[in-house]
Amino acid sequence: MSIRPATQNAFRLVGLTLGYDRHPAVHHLDGAVRTGDLLALVGPNGAGKSTLLKGMAGEIPCLEGHIDRSGDLAYMPQADEIDRSFPLSVMDLAGMGLWRKSGSWRSLWRWRPEIGAALDAVGLGGFEARPISTLSGGQFRRALFARLILQDCPVVLLDEPFTGIDNRTVEDLLALIRLWHGQGRTVIAALHDLTQVREHFPTTLLLAREPVAWGPTARVLTAENLARARNLSEAWDEDAAICVGPRQAVGHDHGSHGPDSHHHEDAA
Repeated sequence: MSIRPATQNAFRLVGLTLGYDRHPAVHHLDGAVRTGDLLALVGPNGAGKSTLLKGMAGEIPCLEGHIDRSGDLAYMPQADEIDRSFPLSVMDLAGMGLWRKSGSWRSLWRWRPEIGAALDAVGLGGFEARPISTLSGGQFRRALFARLILQDCPVVLLDEPFTGIDNRTVEDLLALIRLWHGQGRTVIAALHDLTQVREHFPTTLLLAREPVAWGPTARVLTAENLARARNLSEAWDEDAAICVGPRQAVGHDHGSHGPDSHHHEDAA
């Protein structure tokens, strides 16, 4: 299907601070993700990538500022956040993507052809009855992508979708992400592999608890910006209080800072 954007931006972040127990994990973030963007979130461990995705998905509240969203979204957390010991079949797990349409487990049987087609699309045809506890890491990730297919949302958020899985599965799932992007969907993924980002993601946000650079990937993933992200991460105070003061935004072309430089924002 083709996603026809109803508005220019999928997300607008305004003076955004996110965190836990009043301690900021991401702060001073302003900018916009345009409808149809294919955006990578990168940064050192603990840079706030997962926190930002949770905030965008509505899983955690904003401590400061706000997030404007448009349209439905599908969110895939890190695989280790999902309890694989729960007695679900692959069909049950994938079929959860139809929950808004089906409304109950019993009704999933009505959607068996759609579920089967989604599993075929991720290479799990014939796995419908398999318990999810018996799947390999790559197979489990494929089942989660089948669930995303069935959710059929214009915005997809992915938290470390390729960690700990085989290269073949990575390539197959990257092909699916490219397909979604070609359909006009907005895809945002937190990633560690910078080679993957450079090859497949045209836009990148580099985080180190605060924005370092946001824009075209080649201009963001420079040695200077990556070094700055490492330095900011190493200097971070885990006990820091909420920051108060003027916001800083990140310019989307050059990774520059300034109060009027907003990612993907046209001058009014």
